[in-house]
Amino acid sequence: MPPKRKYLTAAEVEDMLAAAKNNSSPERNYCLLYMSFIHGFRVTELRNLQLSDLSLKEGSLRINRLKQGFCTIHPLLEEEKEAIRLWLDVRRSMRGADSDWLFLSRQGKPLTRQRIYQIIRMLGERARVEVPSHPHMLRHACGFALADRGIDTRLIQDYLGHKNIRHTVRYTASNPARFRYVWAKKTNSKGYI
Repeated sequence: MPPKRKYLTAAEVEDMLAAAKNNSSPERNYCLLYMSFIHGFRVTELRNLQLSDLSLKEGSLRINRLKQGFCTIHPLLEEEKEAIRLWLDVRRSMRGADSDWLFLSRQGKPLTRQRIYQIIRMLGERARVEVPSHPHMLRHACGFALADRGIDTRLIQDYLGHKNIRHTVRYTASNPARFRYVWAKKTNSKGYI
């Protein structure tokens, strides 16, 4: 029996985002899922996001990585800013709206790690993803999506906050598209560089 896949494909993430729009707390769950994928969050990094980490005006997000990873500022994508605005509009009328936690439960408390796992699993089931979904699969999905876009391994390392590049090469090493242009550079009349 082959090992279970430990990541989600970009198509599966799209399906889960569509499922997030059609459930309870659609604004929160869509925003949470989208940000998890785009920024490659670990579940605790996502849980610990605060309003003070966001600057919609500047279009930036402070990322506080765990495991002694690189802490950085990521740009916010336009679609992401819209998802955040929609969630913040709902969040303003909730219990706990005066707290700095970005993602709140219905009780007005920060979402627990367990609740985030439940949300991701539920969205995966509703999207009919073939493998049981969990938050770390979104982090891996981010890494593979960046590699598929041809992003340099060192940049992916910095983006995901990996202290050691050994944790990053899994994304680029398994991407056959990286070899597509190896010999497509300028050649002389004999076919050599």
